Amino acid sequence: MKLRYSVVILLILALLFCGCTQTPNTQPTQTKVVRIYGSGATFPQPQVEKWISLYEKVNPNVKIEYVGKGSGGGQNDFKEGLVDFAMSDPPVKENLWKELEKKGQPLQFPIIIGAVVVVYNVPGVDNLRLDGKTLADIFMGKIEYWDDPAIKALNPNANLPHEKIIVVHRSDSSGTTKIFTTYLCLVSKEFEEKVGSGKLVNWPVDKVGRGLGGKGNAGVVAILKKTEYSIAYTELAYALKENLKMVALKNKAGNFVIANETTIKSAVSAVKAYIPSPEEGYKENIRQFLNAEGENSYPIVAFSHALIWKSYPKEKAKAIKDFFTWVLTEGQKPENIVEGYVGLPKDVAEIGLKAVQSIEGV
Repeated sequence: MKLRYSVVILLILALLFCGCTQTPNTQPTQTKVVRIYGSGATFPQPQVEKWISLYEKVNPNVKIEYVGKGSGGGQNDFKEGLVDFAMSDPPVKENLWKELEKKGQPLQFPIIIGAVVVVYNVPGVDNLRLDGKTLADIFMGKIEYWDDPAIKALNPNANLPHEKIIVVHRSDSSGTTKIFTTYLCLVSKEFEEKVGSGKLVNWPVDKVGRGLGGKGNAGVVAILKKTEYSIAYTELAYALKENLKMVALKNKAGNFVIANETTIKSAVSAVKAYIPSPEEGYKENIRQFLNAEGENSYPIVAFSHALIWKSYPKEKAKAIKDFFTWVLTEGQKPENIVEGYVGLPKDVAEIGLKAVQSIEGV
């Protein structure tokens, strides 16, 4: 008997040591990846892409895709349910807001501050000053040559050539265009009457053969760089990235200023009281944000906005809530801001944070 028990014990030990016994599956269960889709403005695209890259490193189970196609394209995608969020420079208009409300509660709030700058490619001219009226006349096609008396009066020491001005503008539905044309309407009654403001406008320079259209901010910059004697408008970050020459614009106080962090913050401090509740985002009037008061204020400063829903399916709700909470807190820190943009003041970020915290899972 003792021998039999000994044999049994030895067999059990052998099985244990050779690993032939079944052990529980200790492999960790895979965490489900949540995918979020967004589209819209190219104005904030470099900043949005940086935020996504940084966020995904600390939250690898959330994958976010953003396609820059213009504010109009993003608003339409959002309305059609093709994306979970959109980025738009101008606020959503009331008629679209009412359409969105039939599907749920939309929320819109500032996400980053940028500036629309005027850039140019004129060999031998490294500094250029323009006031609003002269700029509007250039983009209307009224001023044809670089050595026009109106430009010379503002730049008496510049070596302005007798070359035709080529005007580069956006060809797609663009929040950048909406902001820029709204500014031109503010400083020129003639521009407002003949051209007006919008994400798409009919540029008079196209009819006289001196206008060129580019898709997105990147497209405009590409055309400007290869076209001598051209002028264009684009977002500050693109101008800095491509090392473009920027126009010093005359502000409301009568000073010529270049867009930078100081001049942008000066403008924001003068206009932040005009930001509406995120649940009534359509009430924002971008005219109130342009040509701001202040000695150092840059005149074409604008918020880029996030457009989201108040409710999503549960898993997506948590992911979107966490992402935009991070964007409005960690994402606003200087080390996480792309050159050419300015982070939101804390009290402005709080407007969006309160909206994001109200997101519900259904």
